[in-house]
Amino acid sequence: MRPFTLDPFTIDLPDDAVVDLRARLANTRWPEAETVEDWSQGVPLAYLRDLAQYWAGEYDWSSRQARLNSHPQFITRIDDLDIHFVHARSPQPDAQPLLLTHGWPGSFAEFIDIIGPLTDPEAHGGDPADAFHVVCPSLPGYGFSERPSTYGTGVEQIARRWAVLMERLGYDRWIAQGGDWGAAVTTQIGRDAANGNGCIGIHVNMPIAPPSAEALSAPDAADQAAFAAFEHYQKWDSGYSTQQRTRPQTLGYALTDSPVGQLAWILEKFWAWTDCDGHPENAIDRDRILDNVMIYWLTATATSSARLYWESFGSFGAGDPVTVPTGVAAFPAEIIKAPRRWCESAYHIVHWTDMESGGHFAAMEQPDALVGDIRAFARHLR
Repeated sequence: MRPFTLDPFTIDLPDDAVVDLRARLANTRWPEAETVEDWSQGVPLAYLRDLAQYWAGEYDWSSRQARLNSHPQFITRIDDLDIHFVHARSPQPDAQPLLLTHGWPGSFAEFIDIIGPLTDPEAHGGDPADAFHVVCPSLPGYGFSERPSTYGTGVEQIARRWAVLMERLGYDRWIAQGGDWGAAVTTQIGRDAANGNGCIGIHVNMPIAPPSAEALSAPDAADQAAFAAFEHYQKWDSGYSTQQRTRPQTLGYALTDSPVGQLAWILEKFWAWTDCDGHPENAIDRDRILDNVMIYWLTATATSSARLYWESFGSFGAGDPVTVPTGVAAFPAEIIKAPRRWCESAYHIVHWTDMESGGHFAAMEQPDALVGDIRAFARHLR
């Protein structure tokens, strides 16, 4: 292996970046209000103005930055990119290594609230035998990981980089977990495990699988719900992905220049993809929503994060079956619902849980339930 470094990293963004943000928010040129009384045309003007005002005046980046810095972070160069990651070791020396991968429009901040329970279950009322050493990287072009300057950084390449990262950290037997793009990367890691990358099992909260033959010929209730969810996604929720997979550069000019534009682009997904009963803050509080938006805004990664769709969206979920043991936490408000009988041919399912509540942002919406399910899955691998 070539020489490498693991350089400590602390988020410490300059004050003038926050000053500039507040000035831009104050100078926003607003459109007229929607002509309906719901979210069917997009984020309602009154709510967005209220949240933007909170962002400018009450959201405390200093304390939120300290929260994001609450676990050790590092930068390491893998191939041609500097990769940012959290590495939180458990006080239990024989803890199981666990790799967590986020998606869009998320970030490593999604996992901040679950790292403590995962690394130190005893301190959170759990069994120390369930402890993990947690590794949580930022996807290339997201947050504090370097932006790719050439094309060719898709899911397959990210999965290989993550295996290199785990090897560098000294982990030769580890579990991978993820949702959204994190599920795609985790699934690819599971495929690559056949070539000896060190992964012994994967856990996903958005499994990726095409309809089974039985589902197409004789759909049951779960199949029908999955088909309906996909039809809704295609008709009402997929505009963002079409733009990001076809013209991410064009979109990036608007989102990189306008904080309200960036806020609205992300906020809509916290409404549409959470189990929120019509309002995103019923599922996730506004500070945690803004933490994610702030990472995109302050690092100016709207464009580079969107390029992952250009790189990999057409092959999302395509590939050989995963043969390592797989666990699935199926949340009821997930955007893409693949029932178990679809997934049986795509994964080696050893653990499946139909969760009672929650949606796409599982670690933020239902942290205790997700932690519990990861622990339960990992017990299969002891």
